[in-house]
Amino acid sequence: MGDHCANAVRFMPASLGIAALAVAIAGCSGGSPSTAQTSAAGRATASGFDGAALPAGIVAPSFDLTDQRGHRVTLAAYRGQVVVIAFVYSRCGPTCVLVAQQIRGALDQLPKPAAVLLISAEPNADTRASVARFLAQVSLTGRAEYLTGAHEQLARLWQAYRVTPPSASASAFERAATVLLVDGEGRERVLFGIEQLTPESLAHDIGKLDGEPAHP
Repeated sequence: MGDHCANAVRFMPASLGIAALAVAIAGCSGGSPSTAQTSAAGRATASGFDGAALPAGIVAPSFDLTDQRGHRVTLAAYRGQVVVIAFVYSRCGPTCVLVAQQIRGALDQLPKPAAVLLISAEPNADTRASVARFLAQVSLTGRAEYLTGAHEQLARLWQAYRVTPPSASASAFERAATVLLVDGEGRERVLFGIEQLTPESLAHDIGKLDGEPAHP
Protein backbone atom coordinates (compact mmCIF):
# COMPACT_ATOMS: atom_id res chain seq x y z
CA MET A 1 0.00 0.00 0.00
CA GLY A 2 1.34 3.39 -0.93
CA ASP A 3 1.78 6.67 0.88
CA HIS A 4 -1.56 7.93 -0.46
CA CYS A 5 -3.45 5.17 1.34
CA ALA A 6 -1.46 5.61 4.53
CA ASN A 7 -2.19 9.33 4.56
CA ALA A 8 -5.87 8.78 3.79
CA VAL A 9 -6.22 6.50 6.80
CA ARG A 10 -4.26 8.84 9.06
CA PHE A 11 -6.45 11.86 8.28
CA MET A 12 -9.84 10.19 8.40
CA PRO A 13 -12.14 12.01 10.85
CA ALA A 14 -12.06 10.43 14.30
CA SER A 15 -15.85 10.32 14.40
CA LEU A 16 -15.92 7.69 11.68
CA GLY A 17 -14.37 5.10 13.98
CA ILE A 18 -13.18 1.55 13.39
CA ALA A 19 -15.81 0.54 10.82
CA ALA A 20 -14.82 3.34 8.46
CA LEU A 21 -11.16 2.49 8.96
CA ALA A 22 -11.90 -1.06 7.83
CA VAL A 23 -13.51 0.35 4.68
CA ALA A 24 -10.44 2.51 4.03
CA ILE A 25 -8.10 -0.44 4.48
CA ALA A 26 -10.21 -2.50 2.08
CA GLY A 27 -10.12 0.25 -0.52
CA CYS A 28 -6.35 0.49 -0.33
CA SER A 29 -5.93 -3.25 -0.68
CA GLY A 30 -8.45 -3.66 -3.47
CA GLY A 31 -10.86 -5.68 -1.34
CA SER A 32 -14.45 -4.96 -0.39
CA PRO A 33 -15.54 -3.39 2.92
CA SER A 34 -17.25 -6.62 3.94
CA THR A 35 -14.04 -8.54 3.30
CA ALA A 36 -12.02 -6.14 5.47
CA GLN A 37 -14.49 -6.29 8.33
CA THR A 38 -14.64 -10.08 8.16
CA SER A 39 -10.88 -10.51 8.00
CA ALA A 40 -10.39 -8.31 11.06
CA ALA A 41 -12.33 -10.87 13.09
CA GLY A 42 -10.56 -14.02 11.88
CA ARG A 43 -7.24 -15.70 12.61
CA ALA A 44 -6.37 -16.70 9.04
CA THR A 45 -6.04 -13.27 7.44
CA ALA A 46 -3.81 -12.59 4.48
CA SER A 47 -1.56 -10.45 6.67
CA GLY A 48 -1.19 -13.16 9.27
CA PHE A 49 -2.58 -10.85 11.95
CA ASP A 50 -5.77 -11.44 13.89
CA GLY A 51 -6.52 -7.72 14.10
CA ALA A 52 -6.89 -5.31 11.20
CA ALA A 53 -3.48 -4.81 9.57
CA LEU A 54 -2.95 -1.12 8.85
CA PRO A 55 -1.50 0.30 5.62
CA ALA A 56 2.28 0.51 5.54
CA GLY A 57 4.07 3.68 6.48
CA ILE A 58 1.85 5.11 9.24
CA VAL A 59 4.21 6.48 11.90
CA ALA A 60 2.63 6.55 15.36
CA PRO A 61 2.33 10.17 16.58
CA SER A 62 4.91 10.95 19.23
CA PHE A 63 4.00 12.11 22.73
CA ASP A 64 5.57 13.24 25.98
CA LEU A 65 3.23 12.55 28.91
CA THR A 66 3.27 11.75 32.63
CA ASP A 67 2.57 8.33 34.14
CA GLN A 68 0.65 7.43 37.29
CA ARG A 69 3.79 7.89 39.40
CA GLY A 70 4.55 11.34 38.02
CA HIS A 71 7.35 10.15 35.73
CA ARG A 72 7.86 11.42 32.19
CA VAL A 73 7.05 8.90 29.45
CA THR A 74 7.70 9.28 25.72
CA LEU A 75 6.76 6.95 22.91
CA ALA A 76 10.30 7.26 21.54
CA ALA A 77 11.64 5.60 24.69
CA TYR A 78 9.97 2.35 23.60
CA ARG A 79 11.71 2.13 20.25
CA GLY A 80 12.69 -1.49 19.66
CA GLN A 81 9.64 -2.82 21.54
CA VAL A 82 6.09 -3.63 20.53
CA VAL A 83 3.79 -1.14 22.27
CA VAL A 84 0.12 -1.65 23.11
CA ILE A 85 -1.79 1.66 23.14
CA ALA A 86 -5.36 2.21 24.30
CA PHE A 87 -7.26 5.37 25.20
CA VAL A 88 -9.31 4.94 28.37
CA TYR A 89 -10.33 6.85 31.47
CA SER A 90 -10.59 5.58 35.00
CA ARG A 91 -14.30 6.29 35.49
CA CYS A 92 -15.38 5.09 32.06
CA GLY A 93 -17.10 1.94 33.26
CA PRO A 94 -17.61 -1.39 31.42
CA THR A 95 -16.06 -0.44 28.05
CA CYS A 96 -12.70 0.64 29.44
CA VAL A 97 -12.69 -2.19 31.96
CA LEU A 98 -13.27 -4.67 29.13
CA VAL A 99 -10.47 -3.21 27.02
CA ALA A 100 -8.05 -3.26 29.94
CA GLN A 101 -8.99 -6.80 30.98
CA GLN A 102 -8.49 -8.10 27.45
CA ILE A 103 -5.05 -6.53 27.43
CA ARG A 104 -4.32 -8.08 30.82
CA GLY A 105 -5.41 -11.46 29.49
CA ALA A 106 -3.02 -11.12 26.54
CA LEU A 107 -0.14 -10.24 28.86
CA ASP A 108 -0.85 -13.39 30.85
CA GLN A 109 -0.31 -15.46 27.68
CA LEU A 110 2.94 -13.84 26.54
CA PRO A 111 6.32 -15.38 27.44
CA LYS A 112 7.75 -11.96 28.35
CA PRO A 113 6.27 -8.61 29.43
CA ALA A 114 4.97 -6.23 26.78
CA ALA A 115 4.83 -2.43 26.92
CA VAL A 116 1.28 -1.22 27.61
CA LEU A 117 0.45 2.49 27.51
CA LEU A 118 -3.05 3.49 28.60
CA ILE A 119 -3.62 7.13 27.64
CA SER A 120 -6.26 9.26 29.33
CA ALA A 121 -9.26 10.13 27.21
CA GLU A 122 -10.74 12.29 29.98
CA PRO A 123 -8.10 13.87 32.23
CA ASN A 124 -10.71 15.73 34.27
CA ALA A 125 -12.02 12.36 35.47
CA ASP A 126 -8.59 10.89 36.20
CA THR A 127 -7.15 11.52 39.64
CA ARG A 128 -4.18 9.64 41.05
CA ALA A 129 -6.55 7.72 43.33
CA SER A 130 -9.06 6.83 40.60
CA VAL A 131 -6.29 5.69 38.26
CA ALA A 132 -4.82 3.48 40.99
CA ARG A 133 -8.26 1.94 41.62
CA PHE A 134 -8.79 1.33 37.91
CA LEU A 135 -5.42 -0.37 37.43
CA ALA A 136 -6.03 -2.53 40.50
CA GLN A 137 -9.54 -3.43 39.29
CA VAL A 138 -8.22 -4.73 35.96
CA SER A 139 -5.08 -6.30 37.48
CA LEU A 140 -2.70 -4.06 35.56
CA THR A 141 -0.96 -2.45 38.52
CA GLY A 142 2.74 -2.59 37.73
CA ARG A 143 2.04 -3.97 34.25
CA ALA A 144 0.85 -0.85 32.41
CA GLU A 145 1.66 2.84 32.35
CA TYR A 146 -1.33 5.15 32.71
CA LEU A 147 -0.48 8.39 30.95
CA THR A 148 -1.99 11.83 31.24
CA GLY A 149 -1.13 15.45 30.63
CA ALA A 150 -2.63 18.88 30.08
CA HIS A 151 -6.00 18.87 28.33
CA GLU A 152 -4.67 20.82 25.34
CA GLN A 153 -1.79 18.38 24.95
CA LEU A 154 -4.09 15.37 25.12
CA ALA A 155 -6.60 16.95 22.74
CA ARG A 156 -3.92 17.14 20.06
CA LEU A 157 -3.08 13.52 20.71
CA TRP A 158 -6.72 12.40 20.49
CA GLN A 159 -6.97 14.04 17.09
CA ALA A 160 -3.69 12.50 15.94
CA TYR A 161 -4.85 9.02 16.97
CA ARG A 162 -8.41 9.54 15.67
CA VAL A 163 -10.04 9.30 19.12
CA THR A 164 -13.41 10.90 19.89
CA PRO A 165 -13.11 11.92 23.56
CA PRO A 166 -16.04 11.10 25.86
CA SER A 167 -16.44 14.81 26.60
CA ALA A 168 -17.54 15.20 22.96
CA SER A 169 -19.64 12.03 22.81
CA ALA A 170 -19.52 9.25 25.37
CA SER A 171 -21.40 6.86 23.10
CA ALA A 172 -19.08 7.55 20.14
CA PHE A 173 -16.05 7.03 22.36
CA GLU A 174 -17.36 3.66 23.53
CA ARG A 175 -18.37 2.50 20.04
CA ALA A 176 -14.97 3.39 18.60
CA ALA A 177 -12.84 1.98 21.44
CA THR A 178 -9.74 0.32 19.99
CA VAL A 179 -6.40 -1.17 20.89
CA LEU A 180 -3.46 -0.23 18.68
CA LEU A 181 -0.21 -2.13 18.24
CA VAL A 182 2.89 -0.11 17.38
CA ASP A 183 5.95 -1.99 16.17
CA GLY A 184 9.54 -1.60 17.28
CA GLU A 185 10.18 1.01 14.60
CA GLY A 186 7.37 3.24 15.83
CA ARG A 187 4.86 2.38 13.11
CA GLU A 188 1.16 1.72 13.60
CA ARG A 189 0.65 -1.87 12.51
CA VAL A 190 -2.50 -3.51 13.86
CA LEU A 191 -5.81 -2.16 15.14
CA PHE A 192 -8.38 -4.06 17.18
CA GLY A 193 -11.97 -2.92 17.46
CA ILE A 194 -13.87 -3.95 20.56
CA GLU A 195 -15.61 -6.80 18.71
CA GLN A 196 -12.33 -8.31 17.50
CA LEU A 197 -10.44 -7.91 20.76
CA THR A 198 -9.68 -11.11 22.66
CA PRO A 199 -6.67 -12.01 24.82
CA GLU A 200 -5.72 -14.78 22.39
CA SER A 201 -5.83 -12.63 19.26
CA LEU A 202 -4.02 -9.73 20.90
CA ALA A 203 -1.30 -12.01 22.29
CA HIS A 204 -0.93 -13.63 18.87
CA ASP A 205 -0.37 -10.31 17.10
CA ILE A 206 1.99 -8.95 19.76
CA GLY A 207 4.04 -12.12 19.43
CA LYS A 208 4.05 -11.88 15.65
CA LEU A 209 5.30 -8.30 15.71
CA ASP A 210 7.82 -9.11 18.39
CA GLY A 211 9.24 -11.86 16.21
CA GLU A 212 9.82 -9.64 13.19
CA PRO A 213 13.47 -8.99 12.35
CA ALA A 214 14.78 -5.60 13.45
CA HIS A 215 15.87 -3.16 10.74
CA PRO A 216 18.89 -0.95 11.26
